[in-house]
Order: sequence, then structure tokens, then C-alpha cells
Amino acid sequence: MSLPAILISDMPADYAALLVTQFGLAPITAASDWYLCWATDQLVLRHADLPKQGDILVDFASGAASYRRQFGGGKDEAIAKACGLNKKRDLQIVDATAGLGRDALVLASLGARVTLVERNPMVAALLHDGLRRATEAPLTAELAKRMQLCFSPALVALTELPAADVVYLDPMFPPREKSALVKKEMRAFHDVVGSDQDADALLAPALALAKYRVVVKRPGYADVLAQQAPQLQVKGKNNRFDVYINQAIK
Repeated sequence: MSLPAILISDMPADYAALLVTQFGLAPITAASDWYLCWATDQLVLRHADLPKQGDILVDFASGAASYRRQFGGGKDEAIAKACGLNKKRDLQIVDATAGLGRDALVLASLGARVTLVERNPMVAALLHDGLRRATEAPLTAELAKRMQLCFSPALVALTELPAADVVYLDPMFPPREKSALVKKEMRAFHDVVGSDQDADALLAPALALAKYRVVVKRPGYADVLAQQAPQLQVKGKNNRFDVYINQAIK
């Protein structure tokens, strides 16, 4: 696993200091392995020896993100049905394994207020920067107000955060997809983040925190979490959502 390194050259000094302090990053002056750096006014993740890898960043205002917000299927999407957003719009959702925030963006665009929990300092810094830019962009400013970042291990956050309507879990799992994008991002995540060895342990505290339900995103071929069968499964195009229900959403 890579050290949480950030190349501080070319970065605004005050912003670099904030990121170093807030996320415990290690300032470097020469690139090696995986590292964070500044590129066209945004924070990106790079590998020093893999120039074809391309930059990885969080961009809630990108073309792909905008398309998903506008044409993603709305309340008929599998993730919306699984989380109950087809029944109630203004749900408080804890995304305890936020990653690059793509699912959190969808949930927020459907009207939820989302707390993005991320334990890895480099990924959390990327999320922080993505939210910064989303807040400053007119098209995403209101959306960004419905998302907040919590830099913490999921197990800690699930015992310390205020109660939520829904807890959403998407633990790391080896993918079978062959697309270049998945390969690029999954390589970075496995190298930088590592695997979620404690995934099974998240279910019990998630159920204790959630008022209505816990939703676990899984590849179609994966086992259920903690060997505990859900009360409901919602099938998506490439994944399924295992739903553990505490009580009906009113």
C-alpha cells in the first residue's frame, strides 16, 4: 500500500498545508509510486512510473457525472429503489465506503443528504477537492450542499455518527469487468487503498445506525455480506443491492 504522499510543488501553499494537516498527507518534492499532485487547478492521483495510467480525480461536474444526473433513470434506478428514494426523497444516507463518490453523487442528485465516509487519506483528499470544485460551480453548488465528507474508518464512523435513515455499503471487491476505466481505477484502488478486509464487520454497526435500512452493493457473483441473507434484493445492470430492513420507510 502506498504512503499518502502529496507533491506540493505548483500547489497553492495554503491549500497544500490544509490538505497535509486535514488528511495526514506526507509532503514530497519528487514523484514516486502513487502520489497526489496539482493539475489544472484540481487535485489528482498519479503513478510516477505509469504515464499511461492517466490521472484519477473526483469530478462531480464532469460530463459523465452530468449525464448520469440528468439521464440516469431517476427514482426508477436500482440504487434509488434499494435505498428507498422512490418512496421518500429527503433521506439522510451514510455512504460508509465512499470511494470516488460516484454513488453518493447519484444519491444526492435524487434528493438525499449524504455523508461520505472515507478512511484512506489520499482518496479522502480527492473527495474533499471534488466537493470544493462542485461547491464553486453553479451547476453543482446546490448538489454539493447535500454532501459532506467524513474522514474516518467506516467502523469508527458507524459508531460515532448520528443516526441515519439509510446506511449504504459498497466494500471493495475484485471486479470482473474488462474495461480500461475499471482496470485503471481498480489498480489504483487496490494499490492505494487495499482490500476491505473488515467488510463483514460493517454490517452489524450499520444496522445499529440505520433507522430504516442498510443497503449493500455487490457484484452479481459475490456472496452476501457476513453470510447474512437480506430481506430484499434489487438487481441492477451490473450489480445487485442487498437490502437489510429495520423498518418500513414512512
